[in-house]
Order: sequence, then structure tokens, then C-alpha cells
Amino acid sequence: MAIKEIFPHPTVTQVIFQIRFPNLLFLEGKMGDFQLKIMKQFPESNVVFRRQFAWIDVGPKVQLGEIRDTQEKEGGAGQKIWQFVSPLGLQLNVLTNSLDIVSTQHKTYDLDGEVKFREIIKNVVDNLLEVVSIPIFQRIGLRYIDNCPVLKKTNASFRRYYNSTFPLSRFDISTVTEMDFKVLTKRNNYGLRYVESLQKSNDKDVLVLDFDAFANNIAPNEYLKVTDDLHRFISDEYDQTIKEPVRAFMRKRGAGSSEPG
Repeated sequence: MAIKEIFPHPTVTQVIFQIRFPNLLFLEGKMGDFQLKIMKQFPESNVVFRRQFAWIDVGPKVQLGEIRDTQEKEGGAGQKIWQFVSPLGLQLNVLTNSLDIVSTQHKTYDLDGEVKFREIIKNVVDNLLEVVSIPIFQRIGLRYIDNCPVLKKTNASFRRYYNSTFPLSRFDISTVTEMDFKVLTKRNNYGLRYVESLQKSNDKDVLVLDFDAFANNIAPNEYLKVTDDLHRFISDEYDQTIKEPVRAFMRKRGAGSSEPG
């Protein structure tokens, strides 16, 4: 069941939305019109050049959509990116063949009471479609990355917090430095790459949950419905992975830390 609660201290650290489309060489000439339409929400703007960029599975320790760019004088070598930033810290990147929105302040996709990521997506993509005719979205992707608490590094405590895929009956978590699990699956023609990764963050053990859902070859007028479906797909999987102590932790950070291990 999709989560219907806004948590004061969510485990999510980054949310990324991306659309890919055929390379539109004329898009540069439309960027001024697009900028005017989104300027109220994304007042900061810049043009950068990226030497290399690949939206691929690079593992849970590297953020999908991570930009390794070199800011050079305009006209230098590389792929041009129109970059916009909101006062809330949202980053919007537009290339001639893709658009992505990155949030590190995410609280909710579509629930009332906080800034809705869905509304941001709709505003940006609708405005893009008003100024640019895009025949098809070759890929729509939605990715959530969560840093979840490991308050006591014992099998009993870990199982109390998570419905994990880790083989704890074979490898006692108290003896493990790192542990990773990855699966690529499908549901109703949508794909999902699911990753669990036990890591260290600021000298603390964390469970990184990485949900990357996607759909291919979508008509532009169907993009929002598909994105809603991808969100539900991820939300269902997250809800099945965490247990009540994690929800208590998010309602009041640190709740449950005194539980026996």
C-alpha cells in the first residue's frame, strides 16, 4: 500500500525525475521562452558544459544523474546543459535530449501540507511542452534514494526494522562491513531497479534503499499518469521494506533507539 503520511524526518535523501526524448537540435532556440515560463519557480540559471554524462547503473554509492561537469567558457567542448535552481534547492537540468529534476528536500510526492514534487514536475514539463513539440518520451524515470537507520547492528534489531532481502541466516550482520543486494524487475510494463546496501555514513551504519522505476516510449500526454504509476510502484516497495520502528523514527527522529538488540 502506498504511504499516505508526511513524515517530519523522512529517510529519503534524494529524488530524481527524468524524461528522455529524441535529440532536438532546435531546443536551444526555445530555451529563452522556457526560462521565462519557469523563472518564478527557478529564478537562478546557468549554462554549463559536461564532458561526460551517462544515465546508467553506477551503483548505490553514486547518485543517478550525478553531474560531473566542467564549467568552461561558453563554446568550449562538451554537452551544453541549461541549469536552473529554485530557492528550495531544487535543480533542473535541460539538455537537447533530456530533462531532469533533482530534489534533496523531499517530503511528499502528492500529499497536502508540503511542497508537492508532482506539482513541480507538472509545471516544468507542461511548460516545456508548450514551447517545444516533443513526439515521444523515450524514457520516464523516477528514483528515490533513502538513508535508513541501523541503530543496533544485530540480526534481531535489523529484522525488527526491515523486511530485508539480506541473507542474515548465513551472514550475521554484526560481522558484516558491507552488504549489497540488487534486482531488476517488472510490473505492468514498468521496470524497477531495487538496491539494498549496508554502508557507513558519517561513521554510522545505514541501510541505503535505492528505488529506480522507469517506463519506455510514452506519449507526452500520458507522462503524468505514468509518473504517478512509477511513484506508486516505488511507494509500495518502500512500504513493504520498512517496518513500524522505521515509521516511528521518521515521526520523531531517533525513536526506538533504546530497543534491545
